[in-house]
This record gives sequence, structure tokens and C-alpha cells, in this order.
Amino acid sequence: MRKLAQIILWLGLAVPSFAQQDAQYSQYIFNGIYINPAYAGYRERININATYRNQWTGVEGAPKSFALAADALMPNERVGLSLMVGTEQLGAQKNISAFANYAYRFPINEEQTSKLAFGLGLGVLQSGLDGNMLNARDVDDQFVPTGTVKEIIPDVNAGVFFSTPKMYVGASVTNLIGAYLLKKKSLAYNFPTPRPHYYLTGGVLIPMIPYAIDFKPFFLFKDDLKGPTVLDINAFFLFKQIIWMGVGYRTGVKLYNKPNLPGDIKNKNALIGMTEIFISQRLRLGYSYDHSTSNLAGYAGSTHEISLSWNFYTLKEKQLNFCYF
Repeated sequence: MRKLAQIILWLGLAVPSFAQQDAQYSQYIFNGIYINPAYAGYRERININATYRNQWTGVEGAPKSFALAADALMPNERVGLSLMVGTEQLGAQKNISAFANYAYRFPINEEQTSKLAFGLGLGVLQSGLDGNMLNARDVDDQFVPTGTVKEIIPDVNAGVFFSTPKMYVGASVTNLIGAYLLKKKSLAYNFPTPRPHYYLTGGVLIPMIPYAIDFKPFFLFKDDLKGPTVLDINAFFLFKQIIWMGVGYRTGVKLYNKPNLPGDIKNKNALIGMTEIFISQRLRLGYSYDHSTSNLAGYAGSTHEISLSWNFYTLKEKQLNFCYF
């Protein structure tokens, strides 16, 4: 676990409180429901997506995440519903979550091609900590549990999402009440706390060669008010409406002063290569590879992420042949 602890310190995650970080997925662009409940129903079809991420391969106790999400648009074309379950293992910590999401969409123009959606997610998180995997300084250390302990915590996510056929922008927050409820339990040991995370996303679709090449740049800001603010910048090309290929760059940015963040923490940057293939009109396969470009590369292995999506097209979608996002 020593090497894993070094990596976490380098990333700036070891702040005074033992904080639980949201699972990070490079392929959030393929299914925004993982970070924003207002995304539910956006595809206007029944969509099932599964994503697995193996971070820092070769490092004992490194993060491994899996998420499964299903969402659909109701017949009135106003209400989107989704269900999401996920699990994450990070060293001695293991989390299992389940959320039901509701989104209501308002048409903005007469053609009803521009929409503003508000979303709310309600769910539970089971957070577990295996004290046997932690090296306590003292056998009677009151902050380290004996064996595995678990806590089940209700939580709330919220978001807003605006979209047109050629662009989108969204803002969301996760883990709104989990930390407060866990703190009220006054636990005797140092338990991982689900900290609120704030997201801002946006992107545009730029046709370059009709029916041949489209260009899609997009970004993601992620912040928890304590650790480093993370910025993802990505650029994708869509070839023949069959293959998405692109690259991304992830870095820490300083937007404002954070007293709890050590001043000597440096940005830990990563390059991301990503692709998504339309195996058929309904089936998509995605893969991404993260490579650290900083000194962290000497401590951590590469990161691999794979996703699989299945779409149940509606009659309306078949007629429009809409499959950009």
C-alpha cells in the first residue's frame, strides 16, 4: 500500500479530512448520466451503458471502477428517467452506490430542438473500509477499524443541462447530503466521507465534410472545493458516422485559493486517447487510454477504460437517423 499512498499524495487527494472522491471516467462524454442527472432521456431512446475503468495498472490497491446505467425518455418527451449503479475499489476502501434519476425537459424554441433540462438523483451509498489493509501506527489506533466496517448513506445529486442539435452545456453537483449525514453519526473511526463534487461541461458539434467528417471539441471542470480543480479538454472526430476518434488532456488548474491544499502540490497532467466504434446501429464499443505526463509516471502504470452501449431506437429516431451524441 506504500506506493499507492505516494500516488495519492502526489495527486493532492490527501487533504486533512479523509475524503471519498467520485469515480473518474474519461468516457463520461459517451454517457453524461454518470455526472449529471439532468442528462436522463437526452438520447431520446432507451440506452444501456456499462463502463469499467482500471486505473494505474500494476499498482497494488489502485482504483478499479464499474458503472451500469440505463435511461429512457417517457412518451410525453418531457420526462427522462434513469437508474445507475456503480462500484469502486481503492485500496482499503470499497463503495457501492445506486441512484434513480429524474429529469424534466423544457423546449426552448418552436421547433423544440433546443431543450433545457433539470434533474434530480436520489440514491444510497454503501461505503466500506477494511481496517486489515491499513497499517495502523498503534495496535489500539481508534481511528482504524478492526476488520471491515460499512455505512449506508442516503445521498442526493442535482443538475441542469441545456442542449441543441449542435451543442450542449451542463452543470451538476453530486453527494449533496452524504457528508452531513455521516458526520451526524459521530463515528469513532476515520471513515471515508462522500464530499460534494461540482461539474461543468460543454461541447459543440462542427460538421466539416457532409456525411464524412464531423469535429467535436468539449471540456469538463471538476471541483470538490478542497482538492485540486481538474480540467479535461478533448477533441474528437467522427468519421462516416461510424468511428469517433480523439485525444484529451487532463490537468489541475488553480481557479481560486484553497487553504487546505498544500502549496507544494503540483499539477499532475495526463494525455488521453479515446475511440468509440458503432459496431451496429444499436451497439457501441468505447476504449480510452490515460498516460501520465508528469513525474507520477514513474510510480503509476497506465489506465485503461472500456465501455459498451446498447440503444433501443424509436421510430422517430430511425426516420431522422440522428446518432451524433
